[in-house]
Amino acid sequence: MLNPDNPPAGADSRASSNERELRLLGRIAQQDREAFRELYFVYHRRLSRFISRLTTRHDLAEEIINDTLWTVWKKAGDFRAASQVSTWILGIAYRQSLTSLRRANAHPVVEESPEHEVADAEDSFALDELREWLASAMEHLPLEQRTVIELTYFLGHSCDEIAAIMGCPVNTVKTRMFYARRKLKLTLSQLAHGA
Repeated sequence: MLNPDNPPAGADSRASSNERELRLLGRIAQQDREAFRELYFVYHRRLSRFISRLTTRHDLAEEIINDTLWTVWKKAGDFRAASQVSTWILGIAYRQSLTSLRRANAHPVVEESPEHEVADAEDSFALDELREWLASAMEHLPLEQRTVIELTYFLGHSCDEIAAIMGCPVNTVKTRMFYARRKLKLTLSQLAHGA
């Protein structure tokens, strides 16, 4: 059970990170280019990882990132701190992704992300094979389910935060997660038996 007087270790760093980002947004609302540059460097890699799991087209991913950050520049003064800054920015990125993917009529595909090097060649092969299976299984998920998996397991967001990002009820997030896990389990099992 969580003790409110003794928050989890990551809670302090998340809170201080959010406070810093709130200060940056305040400065961005005043058209402070240096603050925007700082926020850009904080979010570019995070947005890139998130969006690259929705499309393999590098040009489209960069366009989505730029559109997202342009929206942050224009709307910084509208942010009311009803959520974490990261939730707000990823929500913008998610909506920009949907719009851009529809417009480009692109089929979203999962790309592998680099991981830590594995010393043993056999373990490295098994890890590479597992990544391929996971990427292949993720491709079979509908965009909404794939996004929930990405936001949960790769970016560490809670169901409440994902609901805010995706603009849907928390129960919808949980339902998408349930069906995504079930489909991943089935697809990974088929891949394992086919190998």
